[in-house]
Amino acid sequence: MKLGRYIVIFLGVLGGAWLAFGDTVSRRLGDVEIKTAREVDDNATPTWPVDPDFQKDVFTFARAQYVVEGRYRKGRERSGLGHTPNRWAIDFPACDLDISYRLQQMTSIKVDPDARVLKITDTNLFQYPFIYIVEPGRGFLTDEEVPVIRKYLLNGGFIMFDDFWGDAEWETFSEEMKRLFPEDKFPKQTIADLPLEHPVFHTVFDLKEQPQVPGIEWLKYYQSRGTTYEFKEDGAETVHYRGISDDKGRLMVLICHNTDLGDGWEREGDNQDYFRIFSEPKAFPMGINAIVYAMTH
Repeated sequence: MKLGRYIVIFLGVLGGAWLAFGDTVSRRLGDVEIKTAREVDDNATPTWPVDPDFQKDVFTFARAQYVVEGRYRKGRERSGLGHTPNRWAIDFPACDLDISYRLQQMTSIKVDPDARVLKITDTNLFQYPFIYIVEPGRGFLTDEEVPVIRKYLLNGGFIMFDDFWGDAEWETFSEEMKRLFPEDKFPKQTIADLPLEHPVFHTVFDLKEQPQVPGIEWLKYYQSRGTTYEFKEDGAETVHYRGISDDKGRLMVLICHNTDLGDGWEREGDNQDYFRIFSEPKAFPMGINAIVYAMTH
């Protein structure tokens, strides 16, 4: 896989400003109504035309907008974002635009260049077969949203969870999954580890490992210690890819724990070493595999 470094030089100059933007975007958004990632930053990635006769026949990367209600008092405080209600916007919007661009570039799938943001109760939710949810380790579902997401998944939808670390956040996440699929009513919808042989790791790119991608700020520790994890949390050392399947065995939930694929997408142009070590061989192949798997199963 050989990806063009289309914004490396440009962001080498503006890298500091972009890092600050990425850290503050979730605060800045507040309650602003957002429909697409590109409207937040329309210079983040290249764009491309979509045939007006087939606007509804392209793949659209969709991110779920949720609010942390404080039901759980666990998990990490990261960059001062522990109390923000907008954790859904971590790595947004470049994450969404970059993976859309690479999917368009590296596969035959026709892709919407702008991506979408949807509230879980949005009436258009069921038009998007793939949903991305980031930082779910502090809770992400209201009582109103639980039956909506359950229906979405059991009717053919696919959700990819990404970027949450350690034992405490896993405990919170697993409690949310029990609310979504109570064991007494949904005995088959339990969380299971995915073996490397699972097709989600081989759909487009034949991965030889389950990739662990740390946030870009942890690159210095990889370079000095060889670690690929964000090691400030207990239990964060080992990456876990787990899933939940429907009654027919279709994987409908992909859980990427102890890895930050979204940062690998978002930060591809910020540092050449990070791109070479994490974005190109790990983050983009795993993301593209997940999307193509979801769209073909």
